[in-house]
Amino acid sequence: MSYEFWIGARYAGLARAKRKRGGGDRFVSFIAASSMVGIALGVAALIVVLSVMNGFQKEVRDRMLSVLPHIELYATNQPPSAILSGWKAVAKLAEENPEVKGAAPFVSGQGMIMRGEQLNGVQIRGIDPPLEGAVSDISGQMTSGKLSTLTPDSYSIVLGNYLAYTLGVKVGDTVLLLAPQGSISPAGFSPRMRQFTVTGIFSSGYYEVDASMAFINFEDASKVFRNSAQTGVRLRIADMQKAPLVASNLQAAMPKGLEVRDWTDNNRSWFAAVQTEKRMMFLILALIVAVAAFNLLSSLVMAVKDKRSDIAILRTLGARPAEVARIFLVQGSLIGIVGTVAGVLFGILLAFNVADIVAFIERLLGVHFLPAQVYFISELPSDPQLMDIVIIAVTSLVLSLLATIYPSWRASSLQPAQVLRHD
Repeated sequence: MSYEFWIGARYAGLARAKRKRGGGDRFVSFIAASSMVGIALGVAALIVVLSVMNGFQKEVRDRMLSVLPHIELYATNQPPSAILSGWKAVAKLAEENPEVKGAAPFVSGQGMIMRGEQLNGVQIRGIDPPLEGAVSDISGQMTSGKLSTLTPDSYSIVLGNYLAYTLGVKVGDTVLLLAPQGSISPAGFSPRMRQFTVTGIFSSGYYEVDASMAFINFEDASKVFRNSAQTGVRLRIADMQKAPLVASNLQAAMPKGLEVRDWTDNNRSWFAAVQTEKRMMFLILALIVAVAAFNLLSSLVMAVKDKRSDIAILRTLGARPAEVARIFLVQGSLIGIVGTVAGVLFGILLAFNVADIVAFIERLLGVHFLPAQVYFISELPSDPQLMDIVIIAVTSLVLSLLATIYPSWRASSLQPAQVLRHD
């Protein structure tokens, strides 16, 4: 071990001196320890926050796509009845792509549901229950009733649990569905209305879906909405992350008049907002690490000032300026490395247990930090990503290394004669 490394490690508090430490040594070790703690806390905070944001995005995406399609094929210049009658041919053509694992027809339209004096806007999705399991998990999310009750001409409806709660209905009750398309008479515009029987309630865990979506049989939906609905084929693929590429390939293979849209198109603004927020949070929280790096810089400057006599003695014994600089480079680098490693380990530990920690705090304080109506989900998820952790660790190490440059140069430029004259 070179003497520069040994002295630098001693100043960093990581090497033990043979003689009892004086007040100056303890002071240098204290400021070194405070710098390590600052870097560790900054790194841990970055890892935890980015892990929570990753978990939030993944959780919402998975819950959303358990009900919503990976890819949709729908007609643009054809009447809805045309694609609805020929959906099997479209599905067969789409399933030639090896990534496509399931296909089912759909009819989608906006409407209003009325129950007594309660009126709610709703997204109606007409489905074929026997085929729906190939493209969504809705059948496994039923809390009451069964999806198989949505038979043709039964005019049955399955509601999201929040929507059912808002309307005050349960299985067996009836609701009135109002379609936007209606008739005009001397008395004015009359929307098309149809009474439906609630035969099931589902819970996807995604508030926006559970509070605003209802399922009916696709043949019933085509009768209620007629030409005001969008019809097509829903697809599920093996890897949802490949949806844009698969959609592009399908668009090239489909005949004219069919448009292909994947889940990233349907929710582009939401996911773009989450990515922008994640980048901004990284930049903002990186300032914590930057502050810790400035703290390291100031602590090294103080260490240089405190050790002026030691530096002068080393110079008179023949130490070159570069060797003196390396002492403080070692000190700063070790503080940065130890602080970063401790922060990474502490951050990973917190990231993998943050849900339990938050749940304990909620029970302790009797509060709920994540109301589902605001945050889509009611539990705090966490998904630590290796690349995020690597970027955070490298950023911390680079900032720590940069913080050592000026103090090291300052130490190497001290003139022994001037220092010893004043001592």
